[in-house]
Amino acid sequence: MTLRLGYGTNGLTDLRLDDALGLLAELGYDGVGLTLDHMHLDPLAPDVAARTRHVARRLGALGLGVTVETGARYVLDPRRKHGPSLLDPDPEARAARTALLVRAVDIAAELGAHAVHCFSGIAPPGTGGGPDTGVGTGAGARADVSTGTTAAAATATATATAWHRLTDALGPVLDAATRAGIPLAIEPEPGHLLATLADFHHLRTLLGDPDALGLTLDIGHCQCLEPAPPTTCVEEAAPWLRHVQIEDMRRGVHEHLPFGDGEIDFPPVLDALAATGYDGLTVVELPRHSHAGPDLARSSLGFLRDAAARTTRNEVTAPC
Repeated sequence: MTLRLGYGTNGLTDLRLDDALGLLAELGYDGVGLTLDHMHLDPLAPDVAARTRHVARRLGALGLGVTVETGARYVLDPRRKHGPSLLDPDPEARAARTALLVRAVDIAAELGAHAVHCFSGIAPPGTGGGPDTGVGTGAGARADVSTGTTAAAATATATATAWHRLTDALGPVLDAATRAGIPLAIEPEPGHLLATLADFHHLRTLLGDPDALGLTLDIGHCQCLEPAPPTTCVEEAAPWLRHVQIEDMRRGVHEHLPFGDGEIDFPPVLDALAATGYDGLTVVELPRHSHAGPDLARSSLGFLRDAAARTTRNEVTAPC
């Protein structure tokens, strides 16, 4: 399999978007993970349609593929990171996030993107966690049998409420994705309601396994908190892979690290990815390293080229 590499614009926020795209093409990347945000392609700007057409032309001229990512920290609320989410207690706030994702699908269609990325968000206090997160099992929930039973029942109800909000909020987005023929690739994110691959499958079941719903698999997140190693995660996720993010990470610490600074053995991971037949972009995700973005874009491509050369299945499409 040919490994198609991209780099996330959330790691190049100190560059103008045209310059960032030019840099990635010059380095030899195949595509870009384009985060819709105020400093690049602002999805809320009054001229977003014209700007989207410009970006589409720029991508075409440079020969870059694209995934649309929606993890901008403050694009909807300047005071709440990733707020409002699809789990917000306020229905109007949830609707604002849904509308943003629908707009992201429309932008993705204009750009010719291969997927739209999203995540669930953190469950607000009192609304529970994922099916297997252990929320509600702390000391307060175990004070005595009756208290524990009451707390467990309350937690179950709150968790069910959170999942209901998520499925309800995603409905219009999945409808838009179906119309556009672009998959919605939800990402298990540490600390979120949907945090693990098991949570992704729980969501699939709740929604009736719609064709438009796929998975964003972040390789670092697998190292951080999945019970299985990253290679196994890739193998088990294969049927639903629609987008892949990649970086280094350490077990139990959700910190996106440059390659070589964490614990992941990448050649087996790339081998496993090749075996799936996945042909979308594999995007380097270093959102807290924009200060060194151009250098890290260069070194990350070199690292992944070298790692791919040490596998039995992979090659990289373009030289540095």
